[in-house]
Amino acid sequence: MGSPSTFDLSSVIDDHSSITDSIAGAGGFSPLDSISIDYSRTISEISTLSDLCSSDERQSFGWPSTVKLLDPASPVLTKLGMKQQAGEGDEAVLDLMRERFSKLLLGEDMSGGGKGVCSAVAISNAITNLYATVFGQFRRLEPLPPEKKAMWRREMDCLLSICDYIVEFHPSIQNLPNGSASEVMETRPRSDIHVNLPALEKLDTMLLDMLEGFHEKREFWYVEDGDRSPSVAVSRSFRRLVQKNEEKWWLPIPCVPSGGLSEKCLKDLRQKRDCANQIHKAAMAINNGILADMQVPQSYVATLPKSGRASVGDSIYRHLVAGEQFCTDYLLDYLDMSSEHEALETADRVEAAIYLWRRKASSGTGGVPRSSWEMVKDLVVDADKNEVLASRAQSFLIKLKHRHPGLSQTTLDTMKIQYNKDVGQGILESYSRVLESLAFSLVSFIDDVVSIDETVKRR
Repeated sequence: MGSPSTFDLSSVIDDHSSITDSIAGAGGFSPLDSISIDYSRTISEISTLSDLCSSDERQSFGWPSTVKLLDPASPVLTKLGMKQQAGEGDEAVLDLMRERFSKLLLGEDMSGGGKGVCSAVAISNAITNLYATVFGQFRRLEPLPPEKKAMWRREMDCLLSICDYIVEFHPSIQNLPNGSASEVMETRPRSDIHVNLPALEKLDTMLLDMLEGFHEKREFWYVEDGDRSPSVAVSRSFRRLVQKNEEKWWLPIPCVPSGGLSEKCLKDLRQKRDCANQIHKAAMAINNGILADMQVPQSYVATLPKSGRASVGDSIYRHLVAGEQFCTDYLLDYLDMSSEHEALETADRVEAAIYLWRRKASSGTGGVPRSSWEMVKDLVVDADKNEVLASRAQSFLIKLKHRHPGLSQTTLDTMKIQYNKDVGQGILESYSRVLESLAFSLVSFIDDVVSIDETVKRR
């Protein structure tokens, strides 16, 4: 496996400029700039009738013979390799695929009574559960077991093959045999899937390749916390130094030689850390973009207070309206949120206020008599004020997540996922979320090894 310097994100970032713009819009920071911790931010279908009919039969039904339709079977067979699998007689794999799709069609309701979740939520849950199955025991820097790596690739190919059928129609010119041109409707992948899915698949491959790079002889190793041998005394003391309130105590302890790691090993670790950091940024940008495009469920709107001020409270509101003196760092220091629970509660209240202020700002002057200029003027001023408040609150929310990188999903994001009906958005959101989690874990584990190396060399 090549060195981590061969991992190049430029092809992904350049081809998907929206990712770069999203990161730049967030202030150019990464939640990984602070100390890392283990973190996991816990069909449209084309009818097959046309493929069974000849050209003459289509005309008898009144269908235009020039309309191009997708072949529903080809993309899935290509992606799953079912022809090859059937030839090899691998019935176990086919049975597993049948079981997975049966559960998706039933919406996780094994009784078949129609009480299951919608397809978008079922597929999102399937990707999340697959990630937990494959990477649930990922606790150290080492290659993924071959059987789990094969399971991840096989079942993700199966779930992602659904995107082959999520298409949109666009006009195209077709040249007819008689030399004339005719405008027809052709299908192409939906724009959000066409842009984001290849980028996510590239990030997925890069993460797995990076894990494979740890198969070479390493200068560090791991021991379980129950090991009482003297050789892990330094590691155990390091664990006490970095202990946090919600630390996952069952993680193994990294160990390094008494003289510390070599410069070559440290350079390799830092390169991989930087690469994983960039992958995390890209996956997080895609996830935030997909969540922003999801519809806000009415059940969430019904729980909101009447005003943004009532949502954030008087103390935060006074800082937001403080004119040119507003400073997100000062506000965070003033609030002094010591626990993740307090930070998440504040993030929920600020996010609700952002939604309320932006909704008021976008409502415009509808319903106001145009003859009353003063009323119109007041509404325009209020709209500008609401936009400023929403912008400042958004900056504060970004800085809050920066200071608390292990923050769980907010109530709004959770409800968007829970009530989402769009299958394509469900796949992109869950796929980007699990890749973001995996990249963050990689950075966290590398930081642990580097930190204990620094501790050993200072002794």
